[in-house]
Amino acid sequence: MKKDLLVQLRSGAPLSRQEQVRLIAQLSLPAIMAQLSHIVMQYIDASMVGRLGASASASIGLMASSTWLFNGMCQAAVTGFTVQVAQRIGAGEQREARAVQKLAFLVAVGFALVLALAGASVSGWLPGWLGGEAGILAGATSYFLIYALSLPFVQLNNLSTGLLQASGNMRLPSVLHVVMCGLDVVFNMLLIFPETTLFGVAIPGAGLGVAGAALGTALSQVVIGFVMLFFLLVRSPMLSIRRGERLRYERRFLMRSLRIGLPIGVERIIMSGAQVMATRIVAPLGTIAIAANSFGVTAESLCYMPGYGIASAAATLIGQSIGAGRKDLARRLGVLTTCLGIAVMSVSGALMYAFAPVMIGIMSPDPAVVELGARVLRIEAFAEPMFAASIVAAGVFRGAGDTLMPSIFNFASMWGVRLPMAALLAPKLGLVGVWIAMFSDLTVGGILFLIRLRGGKWLRASDK
Repeated sequence: MKKDLLVQLRSGAPLSRQEQVRLIAQLSLPAIMAQLSHIVMQYIDASMVGRLGASASASIGLMASSTWLFNGMCQAAVTGFTVQVAQRIGAGEQREARAVQKLAFLVAVGFALVLALAGASVSGWLPGWLGGEAGILAGATSYFLIYALSLPFVQLNNLSTGLLQASGNMRLPSVLHVVMCGLDVVFNMLLIFPETTLFGVAIPGAGLGVAGAALGTALSQVVIGFVMLFFLLVRSPMLSIRRGERLRYERRFLMRSLRIGLPIGVERIIMSGAQVMATRIVAPLGTIAIAANSFGVTAESLCYMPGYGIASAAATLIGQSIGAGRKDLARRLGVLTTCLGIAVMSVSGALMYAFAPVMIGIMSPDPAVVELGARVLRIEAFAEPMFAASIVAAGVFRGAGDTLMPSIFNFASMWGVRLPMAALLAPKLGLVGVWIAMFSDLTVGGILFLIRLRGGKWLRASDK
């Protein structure tokens, strides 16, 4: 059914409101599962490492802002190409879509190799610069080094996933990412602890601790990345390799990719600088605060990742609608997907408020960490509806190739609201003050995105 509705969209056939809602749901649900699988992997790492103590957890938490920066830059390199592929498919230009895809692998994976070398070269001094205590520096260094070296394989996974989703295939990436979660559990059991008991049987492990968590995640990414690549290049009806279609360089593909992806990349750099500043604000509050902050961010991710799944579906729908020349439909789908995201994340925010102690308790046995983590989670629960508006609307704009203004909005709310408030409130209220600042930032950002969505200027980006 999903395929038929996408064919109707691309062919110019009318779609009723019910069919539009059904198409959004059919694309969103698998994308939500794919996004949730990433957070489940973080949950797995955090809960397993949490059994090693607050110091081990703080080692990972300290590097969260840096890994976010590198992940964001990789995603920015991918986005410029996946948007073009979705629009080419919407226009019925599948050969052009495959030409963009080939250039995407060359550029995006090459960029990830450069990031991997850069990350490995700074891994030794970065934890100390971030303000980490002496007891967590070694674990943080090993964690980030392994993460950095895995970036080319992470990018392979990112690109294959994004291209399959751009073609309208949301289900396969979802299934494979769930499998990746299972692999992560297995690898972590074998690598983090010296021994694991499973169904009463003692299984020997490598006992690598924090480094084992990073290595387990990396290995699961490698395995699934190559499986995803096989389905993209061999089995995809639209994007598989064709004989006689050679790699050809077209400057317009690269320049449009830069126009779409560069604002996202610059945003990630600036925003990650802000995240680093936020980490430096939290670091002096002590190991308990660092661990509670890290676990709080991971726990909140379970609530906002459905929004990112809906945003992925929105980018595909808007991209293909605009490629098919159906801007009125693109506007309607943009509003519907954003409303769906707000509704879903309002429910998830209510659940997060109710089960905050349980969510933190899964990851840490330390009562002080659980108490502080639950307190800040309950503050953040009230920001989820507006956070949903910014996440899903950004996906809508991305599908149209409109990435500059969303980047400006995120920059303004982070640097103009969150950081000044956090610096002011942290000395007085501790971690609670930092999360009040985060709540204010997300609320202001959501309002800005809703104003732009309503105005419709984002649709003009596709004309350039």
